[in-house]
Amino acid sequence: MDVKSAISTLSQGEKIKAGLIWASQSIELLQGLGAVERAGGIHVVKGLCAMIGHEVALVRTVTGDPAWDDVLPQLDRALVMIESGVPREATGHLSGALSRTTSILQRRMSFLTREGML
Repeated sequence: MDVKSAISTLSQGEKIKAGLIWASQSIELLQGLGAVERAGGIHVVKGLCAMIGHEVALVRTVTGDPAWDDVLPQLDRALVMIESGVPREATGHLSGALSRTTSILQRRMSFLTREGML
């Protein structure tokens, strides 16, 4: 690990964390919508999850950090739940992705602290 990849991880990781939180909250909001609005909301959440997946793939490619490989399967499972018509079940997988992302960021912050960068 080097300082540049740790900084890239922190930058991208914070966007990923925010996206995961937004996706989870959006799923909760779906519960109060009518059928037509709910269908539209599901499309939006699926798009958001896909964008988060692209961000994860980007940070994995840029940093070469294999820890990100644990996040993508969680997003895939969340999308399967959403597409299967049980979007509330996706929140557990999104939470798992958030937990893994937070762990990655904590390790990188510890590294940067040891390097005297934080």
